[in-house]
Amino acid sequence: MPKLKTNKSAAKRLKRTGSGKLMRNRMGRRHLLTSKPAKRKRHMRKQTTVAPGMVKRMNVLVPYLDN
Repeated sequence: MPKLKTNKSAAKRLKRTGSGKLMRNRMGRRHLLTSKPAKRKRHMRKQTTVAPGMVKRMNVLVPYLDN
């Protein structure tokens, strides 16, 4: 079995928790922030887990990821 290549763009966007879950940043924090409420922007600061339906696909992109 050959070694798998890590998708570098995905590796920069994801990190793995101690229990093995994948964490990602929330979308919507790049521009047009003046029209968004402070509460919404505050919640977007925090990371969240990758959706259960996407975990299998993300693990293919980052097979050796461990932070």
